[in-house]
Amino acid sequence: MIDPATLDWTKADGLIPAIVQDSASGEVRMLGYMDRGALEATLRDGFVTFFSRSRSALWRKGESSGNLLELVEVRTDCDRDALLVLARARGPTCHTGSESCFGNEAVPGTGFLASLAAMLAERAKADPGQSYTARLVSGGVKRIAQKVGEEGVEVALAAVGGTPDEVTSETADLLYHLSVLLPEAGSSWEEVMVELKRRHASSATASS
Repeated sequence: MIDPATLDWTKADGLIPAIVQDSASGEVRMLGYMDRGALEATLRDGFVTFFSRSRSALWRKGESSGNLLELVEVRTDCDRDALLVLARARGPTCHTGSESCFGNEAVPGTGFLASLAAMLAERAKADPGQSYTARLVSGGVKRIAQKVGEEGVEVALAAVGGTPDEVTSETADLLYHLSVLLPEAGSSWEEVMVELKRRHASSATASS
C-alpha cells in the first residue's frame, strides 16, 4: 500500500483529492478529500475515510447508511498530489441513492459486466416463478453450464452463417449466462480479468 509520508500534502492546505473507483467495474463512484489522518485511517481500517471540509472532521463513507467502501488499493498520480482509491462498494455510494455520485447511467465499456453480475446476484434471490435468473440458479450449476454450452454453440453458428447483429445478440446471451454461472462456480468477472492480465504479463515478459 501507499506510504502517506511520500505524498505532497502542501498544495491544498493538507488535503488531497481522492477519486473512488469500483474495483470490479471501473465505475467512478465519487470524489472526496483526504488529509493525512483520513488516509491513515483508510489504510489501517480497510474502509474508505475522508476529511469533511464542512465539519472539519474525519468521516468514514457509509458509516451511518451501511453503504461502506471496502478498500482494495490506493494509488497516487505522477505528482503525488492526487489519489485513486479502488474499492468494493457495499450498496449505493451517493447520498441520493444512486450507485455513483456521477449518476445512475450504465457503466461504460466492458466494465458493465461486473455491474450486470451484481444485479443478477440480487435477482437470483427472487422467486423462481417470477425470475428467469432465479429459476436458472435453482436448477444448479449443471443446468447453468448446459445453457452456457448451448449459447456458445449459438455464437459459433451465428459467426459462421449469421449476420453481425445475430452474432451480437447470441454473444449477449452467452455473456448473460456466464455472468450467472461464474459466482455459482466460485468465480467472478473480476477474477477472470485478473487471470487475463496475468497471462498478458507473462506473454509480454516472454516476448521481451
